[in-house]
Amino acid sequence: MSAFMSISHGLKPAILVSHSLHHSPSFPFLLSSKTPLSASNPFILSRRLFLPSVSGIWDAITGGNNNAREAVLAIRRGMYLFRQGDVSGSLAEFDKAIQLDPRQKAYLWQRGLSLYYLDRFEEGAEQFRLDVAQNPNDTEESIWCFLCEAQLYGVDEARKRYLEASC
Repeated sequence: MSAFMSISHGLKPAILVSHSLHHSPSFPFLLSSKTPLSASNPFILSRRLFLPSVSGIWDAITGGNNNAREAVLAIRRGMYLFRQGDVSGSLAEFDKAIQLDPRQKAYLWQRGLSLYYLDRFEEGAEQFRLDVAQNPNDTEESIWCFLCEAQLYGVDEARKRYLEASC
């Protein structure tokens, strides 16, 4: 799985995802398609894949409502649509996930990316700030928030507002 980011003159990163990622038969659970899971290659679940599913897992264990499970599925559909280039469709799925399970909003950094690419910078900055409030060690969301705010207020003001990660 490979993804590359480049920054154009307008501070608008372009994310290029390799073709092989789109056709991974075990997405979203296999993080690398180069080697299969085995004793010598243990499965490592990143925060990015784990946190959006936590409330759904808890509800499944405790017999909670079906909305949390449906919200997790909406998030996965949103991620898929984003990779396919349907950014508006991805945002609709992320918003649906929030309607189904409002607990998801604070962890939906993916929604922030969709908002950014739809030029909805104020909402994108808010989304990234929510995520950083939940996980202050996450520098990526701080950078994405900065990019949103640079579009809104200019680079100098965005620097003043920059979210410091507590790595």
